[in-house]
Amino acid sequence: MLLEGIRIGFALTGSFCTFDKIIPEIKKIVDEGADVFPIMSESVKNLDTRFGTAEEWKAKIKSITGKEIISSIVEAEPIGPKSLLDIVVVAPCTGNTLAKLANAITDTPVTMACKANLRNGKPIVLSVSTNDGLGANAKNIGLLLNMKNIYFVPFGQDSPQSKPNSLLSKNELMIPTILEALKGKQIQPLLV
Repeated sequence: MLLEGIRIGFALTGSFCTFDKIIPEIKKIVDEGADVFPIMSESVKNLDTRFGTAEEWKAKIKSITGKEIISSIVEAEPIGPKSLLDIVVVAPCTGNTLAKLANAITDTPVTMACKANLRNGKPIVLSVSTNDGLGANAKNIGLLLNMKNIYFVPFGQDSPQSKPNSLLSKNELMIPTILEALKGKQIQPLLV
């Protein structure tokens, strides 16, 4: 098993349309032996959308990981002082979360989990899902690419004709990205 004994914080933010692709990746990570600690933004915890209800998503995540969901800043804060995690994966990582991480804003359970893990010099993996990655958020991606211990799941334009600024990570590369990040390396190629 590729991730045997690795403690992974898996944080979901509000790109609800990608959850059907993200949830199977969590299952694959668990199946590879990782101990997965689920983390949710307040939006994911509370909002029902056309893609599913908050309760449905929470039930699926709990059933896969076997753990209660970290869903408040207070619950996420001990990740740092107690050194609870080896790595944090943010998938999907919205433009809003990218901007907050790039600018050191810690006002959600997800950004707190990332800050808490970074304080211990441990990696963060970001799986981009944003309609403005080649627009307003391009500068934030650039900043994050230069930050120590930040790694990206390879990404590209998902619909260049209808949404020319939109970026989406290739989530089938999530486990290889995690393995490289644990070695302090960015998986290549980054742009796909």
